[in-house]
Amino acid sequence: MLQQPLFLVDSSIYVFRGWQGLPVDTRNRFGEPDNAVQGFTETLCQIIENHQPVMMLCAFDECFRKGIRNQIFPAYKADRPPAPEDLAPQFARCKQVARAMGIATLGSDRVEADDIIGHFAGLAAVRNIPVTIVSGDKDLAQFIRPQDRYWDYGRRPMAGYDELHKRFRIRPEQIADWLALSGDKSDNIPGVPGVGPTTAARLLNKWHDLDTLLANLGEVSMMRFRGAPRVSRLLYEHKAAIALARSLTGLIHDERLPDTLESCLRQPRSEASLETALADAGLPDDLAQRTARRLADR
Repeated sequence: MLQQPLFLVDSSIYVFRGWQGLPVDTRNRFGEPDNAVQGFTETLCQIIENHQPVMMLCAFDECFRKGIRNQIFPAYKADRPPAPEDLAPQFARCKQVARAMGIATLGSDRVEADDIIGHFAGLAAVRNIPVTIVSGDKDLAQFIRPQDRYWDYGRRPMAGYDELHKRFRIRPEQIADWLALSGDKSDNIPGVPGVGPTTAARLLNKWHDLDTLLANLGEVSMMRFRGAPRVSRLLYEHKAAIALARSLTGLIHDERLPDTLESCLRQPRSEASLETALADAGLPDDLAQRTARRLADR
């Protein structure tokens, strides 16, 4: 029998959504901007109230374009603007709120939140523990196994392995290879010119993985789709670019991350201690009180 799932939250997405979804003049008890914090707080409350996870981790992006991917490829995410001035300080408050709720938090100056989530998903797989990845980023679907769930909270219902297979037209574990071929504009990863998501999916459905595909480029020209000889030539001409892209789209390890799941055990708090911790994180008194009542001892 499978154990209760480990919830892995891609925090930055929900911090941004909180910032976008609440009024800009929202303030905390110290008079600081607080719309992202309050939106993120509600997201965590909903997860805990509805699922009461025993293990939960909030992963944060903290390498700020100085991590391993930018060392490999300086243009990685280079076209993304920095966080707005009123949002940037709220990330630390969001982490403080998560900790106040007894949730483990992690960031890294080497790898991204995606890698932290992939790391713990891998640890869970070894112990046959299912995971629920909470994210709106398609990249993270690559860590989903048949017993797992992928949940874009607030926008889509939970999806399993087969649903993701249908959505992307490839298996979840093929996503890193798929992005290496077709590129990822959101991360400024170029991909192979002329090979879009549909063609990349067609190639992987035939050859299963990138290594097998690249070992059979001569046979790609004989595949039954329009322009197959041209695609075969493009893949051959861009083999180095594909290898570079694949080093960016998959999991990158940070050996300093915890190597056990015990670090993800959630620590429920009494109403009084939770209210105090949330107030220390800056939540207005009335919101700290309401949140404490909702989550006490959960």
